[in-house]
Amino acid sequence: MHRYGSTAVPSGSAYGRAGAPSGLTQQVLRTDVAGMPLEWIDYREAVRLYYMGQVAYTCGSVLFRLHGGTNARSGRQSIVDVSSIVATVGHSSNPGNSRADYVPPLNNETLFKRDAYLCMYCGLRFQTSLLSRDHIRPFCRGGEDVWTNVVTACRRCNNAKAYRTPEEAGMQLLAVPFMPTYPEYVYLKGRRVLADQMQYLLAHFPRSSPLHLRLREWRH
Repeated sequence: MHRYGSTAVPSGSAYGRAGAPSGLTQQVLRTDVAGMPLEWIDYREAVRLYYMGQVAYTCGSVLFRLHGGTNARSGRQSIVDVSSIVATVGHSSNPGNSRADYVPPLNNETLFKRDAYLCMYCGLRFQTSLLSRDHIRPFCRGGEDVWTNVVTACRRCNNAKAYRTPEEAGMQLLAVPFMPTYPEYVYLKGRRVLADQMQYLLAHFPRSSPLHLRLREWRH
């Protein structure tokens, strides 16, 4: 495979926690040939897919223009334009489609993003370092560590609730927790989601998804 140099092409605004310049760190959204979101990949993996002929079509803006080797006969240098969304052929590796019982892994990073970095008790938005995972039914009282029993809480509210249920603590839960679908989970895993990637992912969210409202409020 050719060794590629690169030029980053400016793209749209992003929906993420940090406003770092895209450069070569910007992730590419990979989908299957039917258009279902699969995963985030870096520019190296994207170039490999282009080189192997596995890119069926592309969507969104061009993120990178990568320059490869020079053809000995024509003297022309190969160029690959990597788009923000690439649809690929072959094995999809999408557990959300192949397994009816699939449950996305739960961790604080995706949980906090699901809840838009809001404390589900006081309603205020906090930096990640000031947030915690709260079990609605306390873990020590039989509550499970699952998507539908956990919410984002600021450390102050979590300490005030302690080992009680919200009702016992006299604290109102502002939203019902939910388990994300696979396309929603792909969004939650994204480090910095560009506007065209976000629009594409939103089209695959359930109409009833709380993320629609949370993202609209987050943007304003």
